[in-house]
Amino acid sequence: MDGDGAGPGGMDSWLVAMDWVLPLRRDWATPIALGFTWLGYTPFFLMFLPLGYWLWDRAVFTRLAVLVTLTAVLNGWLKDFWQDPRPGTAIALDGRVSGSPGRPSGHTQVAVAMWLWLAYEVGRPWVWALCLVLAAGVSFSRLYLGVHDVDDVLIGAALALATLAVFAWMTRPHTTTARALRGAPVAQLMIVLALVPVVWALWPTAVVAADRAVHAGPAPTLTVMFLLAGWLAGMAMDMRLAPVRAGSARWWQRCLIAILGVTVLFMLRWAIERTGAAMGVPDPVTGFVGAAILGFYMTGLAPLGLRAVRLMR
Repeated sequence: MDGDGAGPGGMDSWLVAMDWVLPLRRDWATPIALGFTWLGYTPFFLMFLPLGYWLWDRAVFTRLAVLVTLTAVLNGWLKDFWQDPRPGTAIALDGRVSGSPGRPSGHTQVAVAMWLWLAYEVGRPWVWALCLVLAAGVSFSRLYLGVHDVDDVLIGAALALATLAVFAWMTRPHTTTARALRGAPVAQLMIVLALVPVVWALWPTAVVAADRAVHAGPAPTLTVMFLLAGWLAGMAMDMRLAPVRAGSARWWQRCLIAILGVTVLFMLRWAIERTGAAMGVPDPVTGFVGAAILGFYMTGLAPLGLRAVRLMR
């Protein structure tokens, strides 16, 4: 049971108790849960978002990148505000959480927001069905793996739905703000950079107490904001060099775009991390600079290179 659970038998106890999870575990189900939960970790987003930008629709996946950033900022802030402990490590099957706060579940919040927004953008019934399965699968995997309780997941889902409602209102096509920012990545970039010190200044302070979880601090969330800043800077260059994209590439070209683009992306990430460590640069600084470079690569350098080798039209 979570450290701040209420008395047995009550609603609060059900929200934080994890005893019901253990009988559900099966040898065949655990790899499936781990697969769903991987969809909420950084390597997946580093592949999924640029692949959508390269192979599908620049505008759709830029909106998706903005939404993921907004959701991540809200989630990170609330985690450090509440500092709610996760369930005990004795039942956890995912060792990548490193004692970070539990409420709200970041996997759930980002998955519900991202997949439901993508379904909304596409609007097809089969896409809605697929995205609902993915969002539910990621959310339940956090319970199955014993790294979040029901309270964490429900609050994460509720915040995601609230974020979706606000984002849908902000991006209404006929609003003055939406018209002004549509197709203006430089203006969007300036807004993101202006918000970085604001987020830093408003970040909750650490509470030193035995019953509190590890205080993550603003660095992980600001890293996501720098990734978005790099994304928007690269997009500004990409839109200037290729205002209109030609028709879809052939299937083998699309495969090569995916393989080459993702391979170079992770090689670049590895090189940035190694260079920062070799130069003795503090990890947060390496994270900020590296995220901005990766974002610029995703939307600027990669399309430029792919067009140069005639893979992207």
